[in-house]
This record gives sequence, C-alpha cells and structure tokens, in this order.
Amino acid sequence: MKQNMGQTDKMIRLSVAVLIAIMFFMNWISGTTAIVLGILAIIFAATSFINFCPIYSILGMNTKQKK
Repeated sequence: MKQNMGQTDKMIRLSVAVLIAIMFFMNWISGTTAIVLGILAIIFAATSFINFCPIYSILGMNTKQKK
C-alpha cells in the first residue's frame, strides 16, 4: 500500500471528522444523518492515520508532495 495523501489533505480530513464528532456529541445531528456522517468521519480519520485513500489509488490521484 503506497502512501498517497499529503499533509494538507490529512489535516482537512481530520478536521472534518472532529467537526462531525462535535456535532454528534452536541446533539446537532441525529438519526440517519448522524449514522451516515459518523461512518464518513471514521473513514476520514482512518485514511488520515494510514496515509492511504483507496479512492485516490483507483482514480490515480496523489496529494503527497514528492521530495
């Protein structure tokens, strides 16, 4: 698994995941919306931690800067 996510991409994904978590715990979202956004937040956080996005590899994208 080759890393294909840059630092900015990771920070944006983690920020969105944290924002969704805050919205959930503040009861701003609930029901089906909370479930769908919660799954999205988990996926964003997981891909940020492993530095790999499967969709990017399928599309041939790479946001990681080359040294």
